[in-house]
Amino acid sequence: MQIGVCDDQKEIREMLIEKIGKLYPTEDIVSYKSGQEILDAVHLPDILFLDIQMPEMDGLETARELRKLNRQMIIIFVTVTKDYVFQSFDVGAFHYLVKPFEDDKLAEVLQNAVCQFNERKMERMGAKKEMPSLMVTAKGKHITIPIEDIVYAEVFNRKIIIHTMESDIEYYGKMKELEKETGKDFYRPHRAYLINFNFIVKYDAKAIYLKKGQALIAKQNYKDFVKSYLRFNQRKGKE
Repeated sequence: MQIGVCDDQKEIREMLIEKIGKLYPTEDIVSYKSGQEILDAVHLPDILFLDIQMPEMDGLETARELRKLNRQMIIIFVTVTKDYVFQSFDVGAFHYLVKPFEDDKLAEVLQNAVCQFNERKMERMGAKKEMPSLMVTAKGKHITIPIEDIVYAEVFNRKIIIHTMESDIEYYGKMKELEKETGKDFYRPHRAYLINFNFIVKYDAKAIYLKKGQALIAKQNYKDFVKSYLRFNQRKGKE
């Protein structure tokens, strides 16, 4: 587990790192002096203490961009004002610490965050094998995408674009390989598209309309698609 501290003030970063190190002894604490620095990092922390009031890119904007890369990151805002507490809900903040805060409060929040991380880790370990996560390299970053979050994928300009409800991720890859990794809840109605049955809203002979976006159906695949979708619904009804 990696813990990150992002604050534009060096003394605040060092103070938080020292306190966190005493509460949770680990060498895996990473420091960032700006939102852009953490967004440029190859590996993102599991738990992040993030200042809101920073120049250029503030903490809320940074968190919105981070959510496109990692939905599971535990974000704890650290700031001098309560003014942004409601906006923090929009980016799924785990907690909101107002400076100055007592060491006991930091210890409580950190302990709860670590427990949350461990619970999620256990859930992932116990998850069904047919729904693993997919790791891709996009713009020099390693991004983990839970396969169940993929709405659909498409080929465009020799790249694969994976669409989730929150983001669109482009990477170099082959649709045949992605099709093998995604499992039985997915179907390839057209050579350029791969869709997740779980996100279908409606369909006709030419297109599949999803909760986000749509995919084409090749004419020769329509009957097989309908049969496959029927089998999917029957399977889901038995679970």
